[in-house]
Amino acid sequence: MGVALSLPRKVSILGSTGSIGLSTLDLFEQAQVEVEMVALAAGRNATRLAEQALRWRPRIAVIEDEGALPELRERLKGSGIETAGGAAAVRDAAAADAQWVMSAIVGFAGLAPTLAAAKAGAVIALANKESLVCAGPSLLRTAKLAGGAVVPVDSEHSAIFQVLDPAVAAQVSRLILTSSGGPFRNATREEMAAATPERAIAHPNFSMGAKISVDSATMMNKGLEVIEAAYLFSMPAERIEVLVHPEQIIHSLVEYADGSTLAQLGPPDMRPPIACAFAWPDRLPWPAPKLDLVTAGPLTFQHPDPDKFPALSIAKQALATGGQAPAAMNAANERAVSAFLDRRIAFLDIPNVVAETLERMDRTNDFSALNDAVESARETDAAARRVADEVVHDLAAA
Repeated sequence: MGVALSLPRKVSILGSTGSIGLSTLDLFEQAQVEVEMVALAAGRNATRLAEQALRWRPRIAVIEDEGALPELRERLKGSGIETAGGAAAVRDAAAADAQWVMSAIVGFAGLAPTLAAAKAGAVIALANKESLVCAGPSLLRTAKLAGGAVVPVDSEHSAIFQVLDPAVAAQVSRLILTSSGGPFRNATREEMAAATPERAIAHPNFSMGAKISVDSATMMNKGLEVIEAAYLFSMPAERIEVLVHPEQIIHSLVEYADGSTLAQLGPPDMRPPIACAFAWPDRLPWPAPKLDLVTAGPLTFQHPDPDKFPALSIAKQALATGGQAPAAMNAANERAVSAFLDRRIAFLDIPNVVAETLERMDRTNDFSALNDAVESARETDAAARRVADEVVHDLAAA
């Protein structure tokens, strides 16, 4: 099936070996789009990156873990594909002349490359939550000034992006983000207190990395998404709500002042929002999985339990505090999740670590206020990680 649309031709994928990167490349295969691959960048999986590079023939393949660079070079020997390693190389690759950049590097490490792509004027398909959480206003402003754009890829924000009419944005009453509820949707607090890492990463609908899966289990992912939505759509936190929707058919909703509520629906699959971001403002024909409402069954909704999922209120408070508080929250969460996966703290300790970190930093005013967005976020990130590690240590000792 050929595609006769005005689509971006020069493409880079940051985080090509992760789930979003794999879905992006699979979409390109399924849609039979012809792209000139500028750069493929990955964290540490040199084997998979080399396989992708030999298939897609980028100008450069970059591995962030410099220890994996020799393997990458060996696997691509004689291919004519340039290789590089390290965080600076990933940032340089992001700043190359691609028209469309998939930003799917997980964690704070994705911020600098995403801002580099924004400064280059690319259309950024954003799947890296931390870029918005840690430097959302700066990222959006940079992209606009450079003549580019930021198009969300997270299914919830993609849904809002597709149904929020900019011409009447002032008449939006609420944004409603939906959530699967994660593996502990119906669990008791006692069951959650005893949860193992294996149980926490068992997402009911998606196969994702461990960190993202734990964020889904604590619903911190929704807390991060509330902050993202606030920045992306210029919406105050009190007009953003989260509903648990286990079937994951409705991806998010926009409620207008006249009582109309518009929803975007589809099967739980990341390729449709990627296709939307790739072809925007057009639509990409491809053999997409179609939604059958007859067989989908009943659609159910419930409010998240604030006692079981305090991460939502923590995120809204960080957003209300403003400045670098969201960046500190994100860093503390990353350290807390890591400690849980290492079995040093319990599952329910994760939001406690985040909340205590923010409280200690607020008391000492330990938030960076530099003008440079990346450096300011980096300083706050480093400070929050130190404080979170102290909180984890105190919990483990107790």
